[in-house]
Amino acid sequence: MGTHVLLEAARVHNIKRTDEVYGEIDKNKPDCTEETILAPSNPYSATKAAAEYLVTAYHKSFKLPVIITRSNNVYGPLQYPEKVIPNFIHGDGTPTRRYLYASDAAEAMDTILHHGEIGETYNIGTEFEISNIDLARYLLVQFGILKKDYLENVEKDPRSIQYSSDELKKADEHFDYVVDRRCNDHRYAIDSTKLTKMGWKPRISFQEGIKRTIAWYCENDAESWWENVSGALVAHPKHKQLPELASLQ
Repeated sequence: MGTHVLLEAARVHNIKRTDEVYGEIDKNKPDCTEETILAPSNPYSATKAAAEYLVTAYHKSFKLPVIITRSNNVYGPLQYPEKVIPNFIHGDGTPTRRYLYASDAAEAMDTILHHGEIGETYNIGTEFEISNIDLARYLLVQFGILKKDYLENVEKDPRSIQYSSDELKKADEHFDYVVDRRCNDHRYAIDSTKLTKMGWKPRISFQEGIKRTIAWYCENDAESWWENVSGALVAHPKHKQLPELASLQ
């Protein structure tokens, strides 16, 4: 509904607009290009795909000048604290995601705005992929809770860190696992070759992006930016709080 309202307003006033729409991607399958058939696997991603079809329909029916973008998970300073970097883990932590630093996403949009073609679709992504549990452990490393000596080599790939059984137990003391959202996809993967041929590429490594993001959250009080965020920090209602929802999980 929101997308339709925006499109109709743009049409009436003659105003010259994520990777979940592709559905879950197995590791043995190629990354999705812009031509890959959309196959959303849950209602949440289905609404995104439906919104894209509305955008395309307005372009064809009313000649509305639109461009569609589909990006990886964007993270960075000032991000609303409900998102994955500040707050997680859902399920068992094994689902993987690819992460794009905010300034890289902004540069991609700028490239598309100035060099993209009306009516086209562009993927915006990186090839850096990490599981939620490995990301969570890496944040503990960055805070000096695990493997303090690791920080001396900040550019080392966080996916290559080996943890002892004692370190894994210590990490779990800082984690609060919550029920995963229903039909949550395990993995997304997009191919951004079309965009990189236009001159764009990610500039901020995941390691550097995480350092900048952590620094911002350490220096800023979330409530001074978003008021009371306690509700957003509860990923899903707990069964003991809302037992009537237990059957929906």
